[in-house]
Amino acid sequence: MTPSAFICGCAGLELSREEEEFFTTANPWGLILFARNVDTPGQVCALVRRFRECVNRPEAPVFIDQEGGRVQRLRPPHWRAWPPARAYGRLAASDPARALKAAWMITRLLGEELRACAINADCLPVLDLPAPDAHQIIGDRAYAEDPFLIAALARAAMEGLKAAGIAPVIKHIPGHGRARADSHKQLPIVEAPLASLRRSDFIPFSMFADAPMAMTAHVVYAAIDADAPATLSRRVIAEIIRGEMAFDGLLMSDDVNMKALRGPLQERCARALDAGCDVVLHCSGDLEEMHQVAKVCGPLQGEAARRARQAGACMKASGATDWDREEAEDVLASLMEEHA
Repeated sequence: MTPSAFICGCAGLELSREEEEFFTTANPWGLILFARNVDTPGQVCALVRRFRECVNRPEAPVFIDQEGGRVQRLRPPHWRAWPPARAYGRLAASDPARALKAAWMITRLLGEELRACAINADCLPVLDLPAPDAHQIIGDRAYAEDPFLIAALARAAMEGLKAAGIAPVIKHIPGHGRARADSHKQLPIVEAPLASLRRSDFIPFSMFADAPMAMTAHVVYAAIDADAPATLSRRVIAEIIRGEMAFDGLLMSDDVNMKALRGPLQERCARALDAGCDVVLHCSGDLEEMHQVAKVCGPLQGEAARRARQAGACMKASGATDWDREEAEDVLASLMEEHA
């Protein structure tokens, strides 16, 4: 059965009978996990396995936000603590080569930890360029304040994930760094001229046209489309993301439940797909809402299906052994100590 064009969450540590029935019939393309779904490695593996049994796809995508710093769903004592992206940027100020190596090795290590839990996609790296007067929702999740350094460090992190068989999701395209509001709570509006965005915020994303997946920003770019945030804007997606940035990977919305988006849930989903998103992301785990999403999101087909297959190719462990895990552990420990 062809999967449906949405990714959704679940409510707890294991699937309820009602959730199992929903996944079996609605067949979402993927599942995303949050802290509410995490207890022990064995429990996470069992949850992921049951989801894949329900959709009858052994390699069905299972996503998580495991960035490091403030944003990591798998935490000690069962999993390592990871540095925020900005730690690599600070290291790059004194030793760029070491920072790039650290970004690759540590993210490779992070990827192996995800693989051990049967998770095969990570919403990382963050390519947003932070502005001095912006809301701190991005903050130290950004690698640096130089778009080219962001791109270099993010590239190393992306390749580290892929080496571990984890499909990366760049975010938040075409850029959340100037937002003066948290899009979880309200709609940010960026008034910067298009020329300024092209010279700064858009640069990192323009260097990742080959990324397998990207997540949209719930941000209005008034110079491009004053009436709709990027997630719901045909113009932003067609002209900027698919056009100028030449991004050809799978494009997923950020969570359609965030307060930056208005209107009924089904309308939000329909508008995101109509604007050019390949897949809708719904995170709450509310089963009633998930049924609403499923009614709107049809089968993953055409170009969206091609992009999904392309992304799926990253979700297989390479088996490569051309790295030193002990060295990676040492690099991680050193960077965490420097960041403390």
